Amino acid sequence: MNNRRLRIILLLLSSFVQYNIFSQIKQGMIVYERKTNLYKKFKDSEDIKEWLKEEDKIKVDLFELWFNDSTSLYKPQDSELREYNAWATDKNTVRQYFTTGKLYMIRQIWEEEVHISDSLTRRTWKLTSSTRKIAGYNCRKAVWQINDSLRIYAWFSYDIVVPTGPESFGGLPGAILGLATEDGGLVYFAKKVTLVPPTPMDLEIKRKKSATTRAELIQTLTKKYGHEKWFKREFHRNFDIY
Repeated sequence: MNNRRLRIILLLLSSFVQYNIFSQIKQGMIVYERKTNLYKKFKDSEDIKEWLKEEDKIKVDLFELWFNDSTSLYKPQDSELREYNAWATDKNTVRQYFTTGKLYMIRQIWEEEVHISDSLTRRTWKLTSSTRKIAGYNCRKAVWQINDSLRIYAWFSYDIVVPTGPESFGGLPGAILGLATEDGGLVYFAKKVTLVPPTPMDLEIKRKKSATTRAELIQTLTKKYGHEKWFKREFHRNFDIY
């Protein structure tokens, strides 16, 4: 191989490496649209179709996720519009800390605000060869098998090299831009990705000294409501996924 040909090959390799380095996104903001099928969420309520019309069964909520290479903050988008059936879905705020493996979450559980300080949830994801494009980014599909009857599908992008996603989800080789339960009852999809660095205010979360761990919260709720017939159904609805 002559020197001129070798120089051309090295130049092309250098350009390819530089392109991949600079194309890796490490900061920005993602807007998610969450669609909740209320018929499926409240399927155990026999009279659900009597008080909720067919045209209102899909509730749409918007969230934003600010991120950099060490942390992210997921929160509801501010809106001055009056929300219909606001009580029907929860709007959680979650701060993930990738370098320490910790999270801080403000959850709505039965219309009460609960502060949780704990470790990031470790999920065993199975990567597949299935791909799709979301918000202009190529994404790869991963599957999390929660139990024998429930699976979660996630679509993540290798271009956004931050292991985060909606709610407390993450742990993949890129940001999750799409997330869905197997029955389609709960679906998150990114509508927009903005490449702007977050400010300290964008990543701010209001903490409480009385924050509990997830295990402590489950123990408290079980002790308080474990004897109620509705508790098992509500427990799985609130803790199986998040």
